[in-house]
Amino acid sequence: MDITKKAKEEIESRLDKIEDFIAKKGIGSTYLQKAQKTQRDINLVLVLGGILTVAGIVLWMKTKDSEE
Repeated sequence: MDITKKAKEEIESRLDKIEDFIAKKGIGSTYLQKAQKTQRDINLVLVLGGILTVAGIVLWMKTKDSEE
């Protein structure tokens, strides 16, 4: 049982290495890298937008409460 589990992990590790190599050096790798960078940038903008929205709502609620 232990041998099969170890063999399975080794095969999965090798497949991951091959997939990473193909992603870095294969056909379309530059497009993939650009797409990953764009996705990262979009995620950062969404997170920052969410933080600013929450901060704006909190400030609005504070000023609304202090007026009353």
